[in-house]
Amino acid sequence: MRFAVASQNYRTVTPHAGRTRRFLLFDAVSGSQPVECGRLDHPPEMTLHAFTGGPHPLDMIDVVIAGSAGTGVVARLRERGVIALSTTETDPSIAVSALLDGTLPPGGGHDGCACG
Repeated sequence: MRFAVASQNYRTVTPHAGRTRRFLLFDAVSGSQPVECGRLDHPPEMTLHAFTGGPHPLDMIDVVIAGSAGTGVVARLRERGVIALSTTETDPSIAVSALLDGTLPPGGGHDGCACG
């Protein structure tokens, strides 16, 4: 499976999947350690909030993990065949491992903006 973890600083899981420009990419399967296989650094117009359609780099991903994700972003990703999850875990590699073994702590919800 391919995972994209929202990480504006490329070190920690960051909130707001819809406004995130940077993602760490991982390949992983259950029972093995995730392997970082790339990074995305979108221009502002390619954030999920600003994106207006067509192919998107996250289309190649199975799961997006972020500190928070609004219902609108979750729905848009679902339409593209991508699962979006939020978590309180701050370490990107641990977040992927935890998801695979069923122990990913849920996020605290969206950060309260009105973006949907």
